[in-house]
Amino acid sequence: MFKFCKHQLWECSRTLSDVAMGRRPADTVIRGARLVNVCTHEILDHTDVAIACGRIALVGDAAHCIGPETEVIEAGGQLLAPGFLDGHIHIESSMLTPVEYARAVLPHGTTGIYYDPHEICNVLGLKGVDLMAADAAKTPLKAMLTTPSCVPAVPGFEDSGAEITPADIASEMRHDYTVGLGEMMNFPGITGAAEAAHGIVGETLKAGKIVTGHYSVPETGAGLNAYIASGVRCCHESTRAADALAKMRLGMYAMLREGSAWHDLQEVSKAITENDVDSRYAVMVSDDTHPHTLLSEGHLDHIVRRAVSFGVDFVTAIQMVTLNCAQCFKMDDELGSVTPGKCADLVLIDNETDINVTRVLIDGETVAENGRLTIELPKSELPDWAMDTMHVGETITPDTFKIHTDKKDTATVRAIEIIPVRVGDYERHVQLKVENGELKSDTAQDVLKAFVFERHNATGRHGVGFVKGFHVQCGAMASTVAHDAHNLLVIGTNDEDMALAANTLIACGGGEVIVQNGEVLGCVPLPLAGLMNPKPAEEMNALVENLGKAWKQIGCDIQSPFMTMALIPLACLPELRLTNRGLVDCTTFSFTDLEVDTEQ
Repeated sequence: MFKFCKHQLWECSRTLSDVAMGRRPADTVIRGARLVNVCTHEILDHTDVAIACGRIALVGDAAHCIGPETEVIEAGGQLLAPGFLDGHIHIESSMLTPVEYARAVLPHGTTGIYYDPHEICNVLGLKGVDLMAADAAKTPLKAMLTTPSCVPAVPGFEDSGAEITPADIASEMRHDYTVGLGEMMNFPGITGAAEAAHGIVGETLKAGKIVTGHYSVPETGAGLNAYIASGVRCCHESTRAADALAKMRLGMYAMLREGSAWHDLQEVSKAITENDVDSRYAVMVSDDTHPHTLLSEGHLDHIVRRAVSFGVDFVTAIQMVTLNCAQCFKMDDELGSVTPGKCADLVLIDNETDINVTRVLIDGETVAENGRLTIELPKSELPDWAMDTMHVGETITPDTFKIHTDKKDTATVRAIEIIPVRVGDYERHVQLKVENGELKSDTAQDVLKAFVFERHNATGRHGVGFVKGFHVQCGAMASTVAHDAHNLLVIGTNDEDMALAANTLIACGGGEVIVQNGEVLGCVPLPLAGLMNPKPAEEMNALVENLGKAWKQIGCDIQSPFMTMALIPLACLPELRLTNRGLVDCTTFSFTDLEVDTEQ
């Protein structure tokens, strides 16, 4: 049974036939549209759509479907397209609850999302996933769950608040709102034939559901083949056009990403624009989007605009957020096209360039018009246990951040150099002065201390490292949004500010904070699992904007710095990462020392 439509097709097939034949009036008729036909890649002028029971009864001339009670929507020559589908999204990255996320994206034409709540799962386990699903069910947005697969992301390299096993996956696949498996980030486990990783994939396949992927290395030979052969159907981690094209050629859906911080689309869209290939295996996704982007730019409408500006044909771009996505998840019999029998999830767009969404319908009912919701949504109701997740097993003081060394004058250390608006990083070897037996931040070299504290089970574990690329001159930043275990991440120029930043977040239940010279310049409290806040997007955006000003005040000039910072602990991305257990060489998947042995 397809849970995500107002009525099952078998319940209303006779009604739809009656409406199409004119024996019964439609509930709604959209008249005089230019239909974006994603099935045939064309735009058809003067097209009507008749709707009944939340489904499409007829596409063409619907004059005979109009009765006295039929709602008639005059399209006035606007473009009519299927509702937009985001094939890979982490709601938690918006800092919003599912209800508030829906409130933000519905006016932009998004009618369905395939969401992977592995962020909250790393903190609260499957109870957190169930909480997200229950909140999402309060809205008309079709929220289709892909159950988190990798908790922790790379076993043995970090401490998270939960662990997901094949047995857990088998249980989760029984839910009618679960449509697949969240991104299988443990690609080394798949290519290395690890029993647990293949067991998790296997339980998904046994349930007849989709396995979504995460293959982040620029290797398109035996490893990629092994990964796809295991049953993984799609991947959003391509950062080069060649990688996206290789995946499509192997029958994998290449999800082309454009989020708040990960601006991959300009490069990866070249797989389509610079090659004479069929684009049916290309899907566009957002992955991670901040409230500022949702409010100022939009959601999938923004990504379609970006794609068109990069030379992607308009209809092709629409296909990549509708039919292609539905086919990827084997749901094109219900979603993704404006054709008879499908769910009446529709958007009206004023033109092919600006992609301004003027009306959004879900199951035939208008939910947003001219950028505003036309329906009421309830508030999120959050239990106390989900708001109490800061369990750091040590008292953090400035002395906590001292890094001792046996070296006398200088020491060479490994540093993580970030790549702004990209998910990768570089391992750099940096020579630091030794002062009184300590290694300190060196702003002249753009090198800052970095610490990751375990915050789920009060183990008292923390990892130590250095980072480059933030351009911070004075101050400290801390965040509990630290993928994927979401431990407490602190970076900074001095120990006092780092301690204040850490303790500020411990006190407010998690979030993001910037400190300078003993003063909190900006703080975004995220009391729900240290990841989200039940406030609406507008209020969250104001907090985030203030945080952006604080970043600039301490010297950082890169885009979406907290999103980039949040990847420092993610041990499934190359090259070097820092978890609460230490530095991880993500090219060999082994721990490595902070100091480099220069005598070898």
